[in-house]
Amino acid sequence: MEIAVVDYKGGNVQSVLFALERLGAQPILTADPEVLRRADKVLFPGEGEASSAMQALRESGLDLVLPTLTQPFLGICLGMQLLGTHSDENDTPMLGLLPFQVQRFVPDADHKVPHMGWNNLQALRGPLLAGLTEADHVYFVHSYYAPVGAYTIAQAEHPAPFSAAVQHRNFYGVQFHTEKSGGVGTRILANFLAL
Repeated sequence: MEIAVVDYKGGNVQSVLFALERLGAQPILTADPEVLRRADKVLFPGEGEASSAMQALRESGLDLVLPTLTQPFLGICLGMQLLGTHSDENDTPMLGLLPFQVQRFVPDADHKVPHMGWNNLQALRGPLLAGLTEADHVYFVHSYYAPVGAYTIAQAEHPAPFSAAVQHRNFYGVQFHTEKSGGVGTRILANFLAL
């Protein structure tokens, strides 16, 4: 099975590669459209800021390639947010693969921004999250979020509910870091590889 990890000079790539290798995969880090098209699975990790990430995708032409992919595709953290239509972060148009607009958390006395640390998942559904329960916790680091909608397959709270995982057709996304979420994150990556 060929596993491609999208190379657009985004952050957090090496830890995703290592997590996949621990599962026995041999992932390929690539920006080559043909490699991405023929891969059995594609992962789209990211850390950083939406407008610079979209600029990098446009400069490489990947903004036109990624929406055409038909195999299982998983966006992680910023990689999930970029699947939406627009981000409030620097007023950024995004890939438009899922119908959500990314918004900034509003801090209060009990909830800081960024939302950072372990949080449990709620209202889980779908094969990506098979075997998980609402007692399971995953690791988040983010200041922006996708609201809950029809595409939401898991949610968390900070303090209001937000999308912790999404799906539309072959496109999946998780706001948390699978590669930093211990056994739960490993289970999710294994589920993705089995799709």
